[in-house]
Amino acid sequence: MKLLDCTIRDGGYYTNWDFDQNLIKEYAITMENLPIDYIEVGYRSIALEGYYGKYFYCPIYVLEELKKLMPSKKMVIILNEKDIRSEHLEDLLSPIKPFISLVRIAVDPKNIERAIILAKSVKKLGFELAFNVMYMSNWKTNASFLDSLKKLDNTLDFFYMVDSYGGILPSETKEIINLVKSKTRIPLGFHGHDNLHMGLINTITALDEGCVIVDSTITGMGRGAGNLKTELLLTYLESKGKLTFDFNQLASLVSKFEKLKLTHNWGANLPYMFSGAHSLPQKDVMDWIGTNRYSLSSILNALNNKKLTLDDNIKLPLFNSSKTYTKAIIVGGGESLNYSKKAIHRLLELNENIALINVGLKSVRTFSNVKNDKFICLVGVENEEDIISITSNETNTKLIYSPFPRTMGTSISNQAVKSLSSELNSISFTSSPNDSPFTLAAQLSIDLNVKEVFLAGFDGYNTTINKNQSLLEKENQNIINDLGSKTNLFSLTPTKYDNIKLLSIFSLLK
Repeated sequence: MKLLDCTIRDGGYYTNWDFDQNLIKEYAITMENLPIDYIEVGYRSIALEGYYGKYFYCPIYVLEELKKLMPSKKMVIILNEKDIRSEHLEDLLSPIKPFISLVRIAVDPKNIERAIILAKSVKKLGFELAFNVMYMSNWKTNASFLDSLKKLDNTLDFFYMVDSYGGILPSETKEIINLVKSKTRIPLGFHGHDNLHMGLINTITALDEGCVIVDSTITGMGRGAGNLKTELLLTYLESKGKLTFDFNQLASLVSKFEKLKLTHNWGANLPYMFSGAHSLPQKDVMDWIGTNRYSLSSILNALNNKKLTLDDNIKLPLFNSSKTYTKAIIVGGGESLNYSKKAIHRLLELNENIALINVGLKSVRTFSNVKNDKFICLVGVENEEDIISITSNETNTKLIYSPFPRTMGTSISNQAVKSLSSELNSISFTSSPNDSPFTLAAQLSIDLNVKEVFLAGFDGYNTTINKNQSLLEKENQNIINDLGSKTNLFSLTPTKYDNIKLLSIFSLLK
């Protein structure tokens, strides 16, 4: 039995492969003292467009530093087969031979023939070699893939089965392992995701069925719902007398990662459970949750539509307004609203012909009692009780949805909510995503023939937190650029965004 910890590599999906160096140092020192055989420290990659952090590329000096901290461990890097070809290997792998023992290759089954060619080239360089082959829950119906495994005999040291969706049960784990055993003599490994909290029992089953190496990560940190927790696996194995270790040192490391989890919030939740149970890609779930744009109900609705192969659930009446406005305020959710909301109230009271356009539900209650016409831009399935409580005493509020079909689908069960709802005909001013509520708000202001658009609460994101916030900031900047070419655009509150005129809300009041 061999254990492999891949916290840095798999956890990098949440940190964009950047980690605090003090945390990495403690991680490496702890790994050196735990009964773990292999430590996967990241990807080794060719240069790709966009920013990816240190452990996505694993420069030589990084590997040298890590090896000094855990000299007795076999260090591992992984190659993403979709990006790497044989001609890249000399530059990627030859310089790191002093530090890396095992090279793993992440493989989509549909690319198995191409991956075999890559594997033979890697093996010639003298590394231990493993395949991490995805989507094992689909292999039973993929005879051509299974038959190709015989071509890998005498090439791989380990053949890893990856439960990509995190949805298989122990009986299926046993069935698929025995199916693979009938096709190849390569020693088998198992990498389990934890969408249905089956990571531990599936890993135990895999070991019982003859797998010789299994994966885990500290606190389960990993893409989507994450993986089997290293601390859980070690605790189980210790209880069975299979190994011993210092619980205190492990506990110290776990506590550090638990603090990191408060920022990035990995682990199984209801959407991940649904995607696992129905073998749906968790990349979509991770992206949807990361943007903090969609409600839990929206994500579940989108996943269910994927399962049913539906583009959307209902078509709404097209928005058509006979009324136009010279000015509109588009309200975001930034902290600057906390000290400007009274001033915005006052400005709206002075000019009831200003349209108030809300980007989602977040700030609607802040302006619940104004008499101006109000629009709430929505992109998914919202809590209808919240909408009813917000609009029950108002006749001047309309709910605006993106054009049909919507990415997240649409589910409206309450007739009162449905009567307030309509959809835009199209998004014509920008190429930014249709399912951004800011895109909707901007298009709505154009459809209403607004000449002056004021933004409030568009502070900008702290892009050092995670990749998703950086992407959202770029998306919002693109919308601002495109909207500014159609209207006179101002920000009434402080903002980090460019190409927008600052006009203090207080300067418009007497």
